[in-house]
Amino acid sequence: MVELSIELGSVLLLAFGLKGLAKIRTARSANGLAALALGLAVVGLLLQQGLGGWPWMLLGLGIGGGLGAVLALRVAMTSMPETVALFNGCGGMSSLLVAIGAVQLPTPLNLVGQVSVLVSVLVGSITFSGSLVAMGKLQEWLGTPGWTLRPQRHVVNILMAVACLACCVLVLKGMAVALIPLTVLSLLLGVGLTLPVGGADMPVVISLLNSYSGVAAAAAGFVVGSELLIVAGAMVGAAGLILTQVMCTAMNRSLTSVLFGGALGAGTSEASEAGGREEYTNVTSCSPEECALTLEAAERVIFVPGYGLAVAQAQHSLKELARLLEQHGIEVRYAIHPVAGRMPGHMNVLLAEADVPYDQLVEMDDINPDFPRTDVVIVLGANDVVNPRAKSDPSSPLYGMPVLEVDQARSVFVVKRSLGSGYAGIRNDLFELPQTSMVFGDAKQVLQSLLQELRSLGVGKVPAGAGSTR
Repeated sequence: MVELSIELGSVLLLAFGLKGLAKIRTARSANGLAALALGLAVVGLLLQQGLGGWPWMLLGLGIGGGLGAVLALRVAMTSMPETVALFNGCGGMSSLLVAIGAVQLPTPLNLVGQVSVLVSVLVGSITFSGSLVAMGKLQEWLGTPGWTLRPQRHVVNILMAVACLACCVLVLKGMAVALIPLTVLSLLLGVGLTLPVGGADMPVVISLLNSYSGVAAAAAGFVVGSELLIVAGAMVGAAGLILTQVMCTAMNRSLTSVLFGGALGAGTSEASEAGGREEYTNVTSCSPEECALTLEAAERVIFVPGYGLAVAQAQHSLKELARLLEQHGIEVRYAIHPVAGRMPGHMNVLLAEADVPYDQLVEMDDINPDFPRTDVVIVLGANDVVNPRAKSDPSSPLYGMPVLEVDQARSVFVVKRSLGSGYAGIRNDLFELPQTSMVFGDAKQVLQSLLQELRSLGVGKVPAGAGSTR
């Protein structure tokens, strides 16, 4: 009875924890609540097993907890997408090992148990190998080999999928040894499905792999009879699918085109190659001093953070600049594109780390109508998500993708190291608009220069209680 109560309590705590992750304000406490739920689940399992296996469980907790602590302390925010992909892979491998371990038990499994084992092995293996490939591509350890983009790859993947199903049938007929080729084929299938996907589509793939890890965990829950695993896996699987659809909508891409179509960002389409070769002929650049003069006279400013901001680790400098502008009576907001960065929510987490007020983070659909009334927009390392070609050029691989309409603002400053293209590999027409000026340099250094220039202009030096002087 005690074990059942602990199991039920852990399920409820986990559900509340996952719900709290939906908001940045409650995400940290919700994460702790979810961790407490999992800890209670381990205690309940120890009591259920009569403490017989506690040395092995404590050893696993020590190793896993130690590795988690090291990652939490050492992984930079820019590497968080790769870390999430790795965690997805670990979840898939865990489900795979649980399923294989259940087969070794002397008690035979019923039909539900056998099917759950097969789902855990198949989905867990695909999740593990696919997540490792995704991590390697995000870390730029792996590219997109040309042979993986040929149409013949679909035939190979289909044959492997059919072979996996054949192995499942053999297992159900009593040939447990077929689990070995099923595992190997599933691992290869995960590689075959993920390797052709281009870098721009990685947010979708990460969301989908997250869903896969949840499905595998739920199946493992049926294998071992754990209500917590079933509930948690089902919630993660459903949330991952919903997020995958949201990402596809934000990128104007269907899931089938991501997994089976052309690889956006792989640099193979003719349009991408042509766009990447086009030279800029009418780009205006300026210094931080000129940008500061424009900012000092502005009333409304919008920042557009991108991956370049994360690479430069400039979120704290950005927050300091925003605070200085607010002290001068300037309205400051942040425009967040759904796929800014390299994973869903990347920019939200990055800015939350710098204690940026959550109510200043505005989603694309809500902030786009405000750009025509905005005095200054500062784009920090973003590229494809602000490219006007997505609205005007039907031949562009970005065409139809919803973008932040920064080209409607009165003045636009783009902070970038160079005129290099984004993931899609095409030129950005925003850079040549008459109201756009490029500020070349590292985002953190540029922001710090802006702070110095604005302070020299007296921005932010408003007497207490005097309000804005403008």
